[in-house]
Amino acid sequence: VQLQASGGGLVQVGGSLSLSCATSGFSFGALAIAWFRQAPGKDREPVSCISSGDGGIWYADSAKGRFTISRDNAKNTAYLQMNELREEDTAVYYCNANTGVLLEGFYCQGFGYPVDHWGQGTLVTVSS
Repeated sequence: VQLQASGGGLVQVGGSLSLSCATSGFSFGALAIAWFRQAPGKDREPVSCISSGDGGIWYADSAKGRFTISRDNAKNTAYLQMNELREEDTAVYYCNANTGVLLEGFYCQGFGYPVDHWGQGTLVTVSS
């Protein structure tokens, strides 16, 4: 099982980055895909999630209107397009594949045997 997050980097406030999560070793299309982030000195927090199947989507309030999550089941890859970046978006971003996760009242759904796969993170630094 592999989840390879990429696309992080240094960007100025107001800029954009596109993160990718390339996966292998599991049934990508069957699982929910989530992006989490962890800022220095803070707990890991969910940013966005996309369900399998109909692709129901959830965003944290901090991401609404600025971030877009998507997935390409044919390529076993998920994406997080981040626009209008702010200094407070600085964090290590992680992708996660799971069979279901409840995020602030939204159930991001996957199917199959319970799994919870994590990739290594990619660092996003937003500077003024």
